[in-house]
Amino acid sequence: MACHSPTPLLDEYELFVNRMNTPRVVIDNASSSSTTLIKVDSARKHGILLEAVQALTDLDLSIKKGYISSDGRWFMDVFHCTDQQGRKITADTSYLISRIERCLTMDPLCDFSHNRVLDHLTSLELTGSDRVGLLSEVFAVLADLNCSVVEAKVWTHNKRIGAIISVKDEKSGSPIEDKQTANRIQARLKHVLKGDNGLRGAPLTEVLYPARVGMDADRRMHQIMFADRDYEGMDDRWRKEELPTSSPLVSVQNWGERRGYSVVTVQCRDRPKLLFDVVCTLTDMEYVVFHGTVDTTGDLAHQEFYIRHLDGNPISSEAERERVIKCLQAAILRRSSEGVRLELCTKDRPGLLAFVTRTFRENGLSVTRADISTKGPKAVNVFYVTDAWGHMPDQKILDAVVQRIGEEDLKVKEEPWHRYCSGSAAREGGTGGTGLLSIGSIVWKKIWA
Repeated sequence: MACHSPTPLLDEYELFVNRMNTPRVVIDNASSSSTTLIKVDSARKHGILLEAVQALTDLDLSIKKGYISSDGRWFMDVFHCTDQQGRKITADTSYLISRIERCLTMDPLCDFSHNRVLDHLTSLELTGSDRVGLLSEVFAVLADLNCSVVEAKVWTHNKRIGAIISVKDEKSGSPIEDKQTANRIQARLKHVLKGDNGLRGAPLTEVLYPARVGMDADRRMHQIMFADRDYEGMDDRWRKEELPTSSPLVSVQNWGERRGYSVVTVQCRDRPKLLFDVVCTLTDMEYVVFHGTVDTTGDLAHQEFYIRHLDGNPISSEAERERVIKCLQAAILRRSSEGVRLELCTKDRPGLLAFVTRTFRENGLSVTRADISTKGPKAVNVFYVTDAWGHMPDQKILDAVVQRIGEEDLKVKEEPWHRYCSGSAAREGGTGGTGLLSIGSIVWKKIWA
């Protein structure tokens, strides 16, 4: 009797399993007059919510509302999205679906993140105590060592600074492959980061070759600042002054013994990537979001998540609860845009960043955040600056800085996001007003309507 190969049957089974495990994305432009609904359902795994939010964030979409639900081994999201101008999405929906699905399946061809650290560069990861002029010293060292900065992210929070700087050799255009050169860069930067003031722990100066691939730069920034414990203690200025536009309100409560969830509520001023920052922190702290809602009213965001630890347990102690609150507050404040936004667009050249940041330092300006990139021969950089005390800088100082660097190259800009927020959301009693959603008020069977 002839034996028939079971291969066709196995192939059909593998195809069925692949279909079950492949996220399904649906884009609905008809159900809402003001937003585009993007619906994602997938087999549940740790981090799938973060992957979905990151996919939307990388496409420069703004999430106005969202509903998250996990039923057993299945995961379902509905996001109400607009573009950065607050309009419905008009791009080709089949293209968007393909891009989102490829990102969720971790397709290596999915390469559209604006924050991707390029694999032909050397990556520098830095943390340390922040001070006025520190960034100027860092870029001066790199210029002196013939390192050309191609991309960089710089965040400051709670008197700490974190940075990921992608560089190449200025003369050869290649990564920094020589071990002796890498060690010299590391030693010089570590000396700069130590400074002459008090330090909580040793500064991090790690040289990675090749640059870290497959890790979103924003997520990595959260990880290195979390490892630096920037959530510990609190900046006196943040404690004493009222900052209603940026101070996040975070609470954590347990929802009954039988339900076994901890309820995390976040309320703060809305901004791009807010949901990403919160979900990223919960994911990296090894919490799983089972249900959740996201809602924005004017410029106020309200988020609620029902979570458990990876081991299946809710938050079990007061110390753990306090840690989650502090870590979420830190994650939100790291990207807060304190100060004046300065946009630099000019022909890239050796020592450009050293010159620009030295000009800031000489005029008493402190950089609170920076996004640095190169596009062909152009340097396209964004800096947020305050005075030495963390206040808005004097207009005369800004004028002098612009004139020194070049009026055609450096522009004082309004934060683009602010133009599309009403700024009229109620903050009565710290509750955020009315109209905010909670999971108890949602009829889950209508989520897909």
